[in-house]
Amino acid sequence: MPTEEQIEEMMARVRKLELKARRLVRESFSGEYLSSFRGQGLDFDDFREYQHGDEVRFIDWNVTARMNQPFVRKFREERELSVVIAVDVSGSADYGSVRLSKREIAAEAAAILGFSALQNGDKVGLLIFANEPLLFIPPAKGTRHLLRQIREILTAKPTNPTTSISNAADFLVRTLRRRSLVFLISDFHADPLEKPLGKLSRKHDTIALRVTDPLEAKLPRGGRVVLIDPETGFETTVNTSNANLRMGYQQLMARQHEGVSSILKNFGIDSAILETDRDTLPALHKLLKRRSRKRSS
Repeated sequence: MPTEEQIEEMMARVRKLELKARRLVRESFSGEYLSSFRGQGLDFDDFREYQHGDEVRFIDWNVTARMNQPFVRKFREERELSVVIAVDVSGSADYGSVRLSKREIAAEAAAILGFSALQNGDKVGLLIFANEPLLFIPPAKGTRHLLRQIREILTAKPTNPTTSISNAADFLVRTLRRRSLVFLISDFHADPLEKPLGKLSRKHDTIALRVTDPLEAKLPRGGRVVLIDPETGFETTVNTSNANLRMGYQQLMARQHEGVSSILKNFGIDSAILETDRDTLPALHKLLKRRSRKRSS
């Protein structure tokens, strides 16, 4: 259990994140969130005659043929969206070689997305997972509700620090009864990925936020170092002055990255890369703009 001093330090981080997220949402993020995610749930309502300016894609050609004039389908938009932020807090989440850990980057992204959702009248929920789901907070509204979620992301301590995207995806598929918007935040260093991500994306609008660290892509030249797997505890000594070793490591990590990208693309899962040495906002901006263009096309 964390000490009182550690808890106070965590809460100071939460308050700092709240202020930063509120400012970002107020200044530049809320409109992009609205145009990217609102109207996910559209229920058919009725037909009406085509009017100048209507979307051509909404013309119902069967009704048009019967009535001998253009008719469009009317939809009723759900007034609120159910957002669930699923965060990987396995052993590798506490790693960060430069500025922040992956967990802190995840908490920052969750705060920005969460406050954006609340400002637009949506409900926000949280799933924290490692080898298995650790905590699920059902979607609801309210700032205190969201601040609790951010605090839980920062303080969660899994007893088994390995990662299972599969168990997290299965939990969400079983638990979320209505179609939801799921932000899955992880480094995606886990197997298997294809089946669970396919299953999750078929039931829910899924977005992958991949948290990375620069040292994971390329080893620096630093002589003999001891590498420790934070999830299994396995230790090995490597000579990073060996150019062939560095090259082999770089190629291995590139293949892993490309493999995850291929799986996400196959299932139509939008994604963004959040880096521990950079601000999260530009990557989230880029993601939302891409989503907005797709919806308007």
